[in-house]
Amino acid sequence: MSKGYVPRALRDLVARRACHRCGYCLTREAIVGTPMQLDHIVPESLGGPTEEDNLWLACGLCNLCKGDRVVAVDPETGEVVRLFNPRAQTWAEHFAWSAAGDRIVGLTSAGRATVVALQLNRSSLVVARRAWVSAGWHPPKV
Repeated sequence: MSKGYVPRALRDLVARRACHRCGYCLTREAIVGTPMQLDHIVPESLGGPTEEDNLWLACGLCNLCKGDRVVAVDPETGEVVRLFNPRAQTWAEHFAWSAAGDRIVGLTSAGRATVVALQLNRSSLVVARRAWVSAGWHPPKV
């Protein structure tokens, strides 16, 4: 398989398993009306393969912020830790929603580092989440 090419069947399988939402911020494709991107958990530039076990969905902004990183600094401890892996880890063990449902709170070192590195509480997304909460579309069940 050539670098970057993902067969349609594999793309569809990953999308179904990810419930058509970003593995990091949990934004649903149906809410934003924009297709999610395929994220290489371990980026191709670091030798990550283009195969099911290394792919998950990410919104364009989370994918852009993640780039080719697999680690980031935990803002609480200052340690360099692996980013959250949406394919292998459970979102609710690493994150929670704020009481208002508009912000993601990191519960673990990986969760905290991922919140900061991927800018999961970027202002435009927090504003959108507030609208989604008022419409009853958010926060999603995890």
